[in-house]
Amino acid sequence: MSSALANIQRHTKLEDVQGILTGTMLIALGINFYSQVGLITGGTAGIAFLLNYLTSFTFGQIFFVINLPFYWLSIRRIGWEFTLKTFASVFLVSAFTDITPMFLQLQDINPVYATITGGFLIGVGFVVLFRHNASLGGLNILARYLFQTRGVPIGKFMMVVDCSVVFASIFVVDIELIAISIMGAVILNFMLVMNHKPGRYSVSF
Repeated sequence: MSSALANIQRHTKLEDVQGILTGTMLIALGINFYSQVGLITGGTAGIAFLLNYLTSFTFGQIFFVINLPFYWLSIRRIGWEFTLKTFASVFLVSAFTDITPMFLQLQDINPVYATITGGFLIGVGFVVLFRHNASLGGLNILARYLFQTRGVPIGKFMMVVDCSVVFASIFVVDIELIAISIMGAVILNFMLVMNHKPGRYSVSF
């Protein structure tokens, strides 16, 4: 371990709590922007959006359930601390996403504005979670594992995954909204590429 990494201080538990709460609330708000106009995104969240649009289950319910199988990889490959923080983050995003409409009504929102603002909100939320040794589970666990073990940039990996999911949604979402959603995916992952690079910010695991 380099001297730079050796001198890095861990976040306190209080800092982790505020970070995870802040990150998940930002992400949930961005998801509500997307959901209100019928947009799509990538990864496990994108799958949850598609199933939400096709069934009577809420995004939060679907998102929580489809993340469950990925915790096994997280425990084996990354560790209990990351897994527990990620489980808490997934639970909070699921809950915040479902209760946000009780407090904030978004009946009339422009799709382009929704994807730009939502993309920035979700992107910032992800960066906050990553910096507190957490994620939103699913393919983000795989992305985090590849980042830690192989140095694969999280943003670039998720860019490929997210665009694939967005294109697969052609049978569920209008083509115009898919095009707008792609812009949102680019914005979201641009935030990750610019703000989460190897060596720029690390914590002790």
